Amino acid sequence: MLYLLDANVLIDANRDYYPIARIPEFWEWLEHNGMEGRVKIPREMYEEFKDGDDDLGKWAREKDIREALLLDEEIDVSLVSRVTNEGYAPDLTDDEVEKVGRDPFLIAYALASPDDRCVVTTEASRPKRQRANRHVPDVCNDLNVTRCNTFEFVRALDFKTGWRSG
Repeated sequence: MLYLLDANVLIDANRDYYPIARIPEFWEWLEHNGMEGRVKIPREMYEEFKDGDDDLGKWAREKDIREALLLDEEIDVSLVSRVTNEGYAPDLTDDEVEKVGRDPFLIAYALASPDDRCVVTTEASRPKRQRANRHVPDVCNDLNVTRCNTFEFVRALDFKTGWRSG
């Protein structure tokens, strides 16, 4: 399974659960799993935090991190259109498209190979929301894309404190 990370997974992890300065093992573990081909960050999600002047932005700009974690493939624009049309609405206004942001790209990368890709997001399901207010888990559910939250992800790949590669 290839886990595709939403930007919020890394932003929230650094802020709330696994600060880079306090739990570097988590970030080393991510890099290792990226090198092993189990974890990737689509470029569109990476761009949401790479320019920050905080620890996460600095970490993201390291050459080894980019090489290990950036998903190296072109987006299929027809899949982005499908995600937008079927997952949100076929007639979104410009304001709604802006509100949806880059989430359709994340889901489209997973939809490119739905049997072996999983979207990881911290967003919670809110199935009653409509159009641009829809959350990633609900759009994934509608399109039969596997998804999980951060804690399910770290359990699936067996992160432990004190982890070291090698």
